[in-house]
Amino acid sequence: MSKANRTLKNIFTVGAFTSLSRVLGLVREMLQSRLIGAGVAQSAFTLAFAIPNMARKLFGEGALTAAFVPVFKSEVEAEAFESARRLARAVMSMSLMMLSAVVALVFIGCGFAESCEGVFAGSERMQLTFSLVKTLLPYMIFICGAAFGMGVLNALGRFKAASAMPCILNVFWIGILVWIWFNPGTDVTARVKTVAWAILAAGAAQFAFMLWRMHASGYTPGFTFRGWRDEKVRIVWRNTVIAAVGAGAVQINCMLDQVLAQKASPWAAGVIGYAERLMDLPLGVIGVAFGTVLLPTFSGFFARGDVNGAKSAFSSSLTNMMLLMLPASAGLFILAPEVTSVIYEGNAFDSTATVRVSRALAVYSLGLAFFGYQKSIVPWFQAQKDVKTPLAVAVKTVFLNAFLNVLAVFLLPVEWRHVGLAASTVFCSAVGGVMLTVMAVRRNGALGFSSAVPRLLRIAAATVLMAAVLCFAKDALADLPLLLRLSALVAAGAAVFAFSALALGLRRCVRVRGK
Repeated sequence: MSKANRTLKNIFTVGAFTSLSRVLGLVREMLQSRLIGAGVAQSAFTLAFAIPNMARKLFGEGALTAAFVPVFKSEVEAEAFESARRLARAVMSMSLMMLSAVVALVFIGCGFAESCEGVFAGSERMQLTFSLVKTLLPYMIFICGAAFGMGVLNALGRFKAASAMPCILNVFWIGILVWIWFNPGTDVTARVKTVAWAILAAGAAQFAFMLWRMHASGYTPGFTFRGWRDEKVRIVWRNTVIAAVGAGAVQINCMLDQVLAQKASPWAAGVIGYAERLMDLPLGVIGVAFGTVLLPTFSGFFARGDVNGAKSAFSSSLTNMMLLMLPASAGLFILAPEVTSVIYEGNAFDSTATVRVSRALAVYSLGLAFFGYQKSIVPWFQAQKDVKTPLAVAVKTVFLNAFLNVLAVFLLPVEWRHVGLAASTVFCSAVGGVMLTVMAVRRNGALGFSSAVPRLLRIAAATVLMAAVLCFAKDALADLPLLLRLSALVAAGAAVFAFSALALGLRRCVRVRGK
């Protein structure tokens, strides 16, 4: 099997397990929307859960992984396996110690803030938020340790175990929501606190699972003080600090989005969270799968000095990504109200919440291709041990996003402010992708876009045909029951795109040719 085809196979492997996780996540969201709703309790939960998620993206799947995987992959490619094991143990030990210290400090800070008399008097939302934050803080340690283990396994080509790990969280989460469903006596506040404790238990299970899989792969984890001053460890941390500035700026911007959403209206943060999770279904299955596989894949090519091989993998991966992402984007934009209603509406989630979420979802769907592309182009730099370029672009787009978000909150009508926040995110993602592409071409020359353009144009043409049919069919089937109508529209859209793609000769897009 050629390297390019092996890359595509790995992407499909990650995509399959990610699909399972996203389907479970969809079930989870359907239950949570009906049991907790889109009000104050959900907004408090969204803000509290954003903190460990921010740490995961920063220390687990973000800056640390981006800095660690290329160095670790270089050791594996050189068959310096014992050196690779020492590197993994040293970096993992240091990161868990730092995270434990951060958790302790934040926990103390939350306790001090709550003890200040009068600060949160009458603010049930803030009191609930601080309570949830304290419950979820230890989850930060578990999920970051598990995410680091994912990086090790991905670099070793063990994508199945790493991509299956997120399913554990959804299984625990669904389990507790089912329990709440059959014990309806509790109020919304008690329900959301129970969910937080279930997430903490899931984090411990995820961490234990990744430790077991690392051991089974020959890289038994263990705490150590040895190797902390090793030159390779220093390279990892130096690049981590640089990447963390950019990732930290992005995550701070995400937190600013949450704060501005609270300013926009009491329900905006929860509504945006629901829309993001629907958008994450195709993005997680497609974009994350490509991004997860491409970092170790690019790292391997660059470690061997095979720049042309990396370009071939990038070009073919881009074409296959857009073959899936463009129709998903168009379909989600057109069917946003129907999708939102079928998945979320019921009990505590009313028709007003459906309208609000569907508006944000429609805007987010327009950015799917940009979000996915960024997950492919950023690893191009990280694999070359360059974390400064993504940092520079991230900082610029963060300032742009913050400026646009402030305008949205203070200039748009209340019912459209959250839509403005979503539009700002999409626009800044597009700007960031263009900037990174220009810099990649300056560094490495043409990335193979010229060979991909004809196929991309045919994908776009098939997508336009699908969108036209959906718009017509949506009106024609308006009298059908909602679930039946949505099912028929999805089936019709998929069929039209598939036949259009075949008629336009897009079968070649799914065959990746390696050298």
